[in-house]
Amino acid sequence: MASRTLQAEALPPLESLTLEQAGRLSRARPASSWNRGALALDAAMLFAAALVSQLTASGAGIVTVPSPWLVVYGVLVVSFLYVRNGYAWRLRISALDDVRTVLATTVFASMAVLSLRILLPGEVSDLAPQALRLFAFSAVYLAAGRVALDWSQLKGRRHGEHVRPTLIVGAGRVGRLAANRLLEHPELGLAPVGFIDKEPLDESALPVPVLGASWDLERLIEQHGVEHVVVTFSTAPSEVLLREIERCEQLGVAVSLVPRLFERVNERLTVEHLGGLPLLTAQRTDPKGWEFAVKYTVDRLIAGVLLLVTLPVFCLLALGTLLSVGRPIFFRQPRYGLDGREFEMRKFRSMRAPSEPLAVPDLPPDTAPGGVEGDDRRTRFGTFLRRTSLDELPQLLNVLKGDMSLIGPRPERPDFARLFEDNVYRYGDRHRVKSGITGWAQVHGLRGKTSLTDRVEWDNYYIENWSLWLDVKILLMTLWAVFSYFALAE
Repeated sequence: MASRTLQAEALPPLESLTLEQAGRLSRARPASSWNRGALALDAAMLFAAALVSQLTASGAGIVTVPSPWLVVYGVLVVSFLYVRNGYAWRLRISALDDVRTVLATTVFASMAVLSLRILLPGEVSDLAPQALRLFAFSAVYLAAGRVALDWSQLKGRRHGEHVRPTLIVGAGRVGRLAANRLLEHPELGLAPVGFIDKEPLDESALPVPVLGASWDLERLIEQHGVEHVVVTFSTAPSEVLLREIERCEQLGVAVSLVPRLFERVNERLTVEHLGGLPLLTAQRTDPKGWEFAVKYTVDRLIAGVLLLVTLPVFCLLALGTLLSVGRPIFFRQPRYGLDGREFEMRKFRSMRAPSEPLAVPDLPPDTAPGGVEGDDRRTRFGTFLRRTSLDELPQLLNVLKGDMSLIGPRPERPDFARLFEDNVYRYGDRHRVKSGITGWAQVHGLRGKTSLTDRVEWDNYYIENWSLWLDVKILLMTLWAVFSYFALAE
């Protein structure tokens, strides 16, 4: 890495903005219309829920709630949503997370109103039914409104509406990765316009151009209408980066930072200070701890229940497989699992037997194996099984046996696993947990012949940020992913 002196790239001394400069440069950017719309929509949904609850109360034999308490309830719900950043701009929009937030806030508001009505003088008949009805109506109405708004916002972002023009500081490997991710996922709402870097590593490999160096910051913000700056890694000294951040704050531009050692940063982060020195501590997920032991136990219980519930379907699929390809019914293949141990994974057979032994396929760089390899030997019934992912149903037997989990990184064949461990960054870290029938990478479209590096990154994110809620999200997203892949799966 070439050495540079601070004077070679230092920003000019930071001066206070004059009134004229403030009028020309400062961007007191108003709250997004989507966020204002969220507040208006929540108010409308709360009003509708209260109205319907009151109008139907007599039919249910329940006394109506006094109007002042309805107002208190609405104010509490909106206040709780505000405290939980329900009206703040977000990079990642998730309808499932919004529904969980709505349920939590309406529960807290209902409990608060119920407690106040018990403690304060006034009519106390039918308090519990009133609170329950108000909670149920408001939760359903608010959740429906938020899901609709999220869908509309995601659709708008994908069409380039209400996105933030974004500068990326640092045109190295991490900066390029950040730009590629934002371009691949316009629903995140950040649209890269270019890089700031005096010494980019390889401009030809960058997805957007290098627009200048640190001293061009103000000009580029004004010229491109930049509303967000992402600071990644560069050869610029820390003092220069700090000055860039301070100038962005003066101009009203939001700033995001990619931390050093970001691979070890998870969502369970605590910040403490030694004077002015921050200490970031990432609470480590322990795959050998009691949480995962409970997870694996619950997995086996759920797998047993699902096998009983789906037994008629299981038998019909087995019969269809027998009639289409004959015996054996199951396709069995060795796979790598927890701690690199091999196990035999089961699927319903979807292909006729090959006429000659299959060779290990040659894969393009950074591409995972999957799909149809060699000649297409799928039967019509086998194509149906693959498109609906019903060929995976026998893997419940692997879960029941303890070889797999319901949710986790997808298992790979031993030959490929050994190859990838030597050539793909952090591939071996996937084997800290049991392999899964579905996973965080799969519900984000990383299945079949897709980027292996991205798949490994998503798998390790799942392990390091595991929670019960994350598993619930993946199960719900899997249902949607199966539907989405119905027409696309090989």
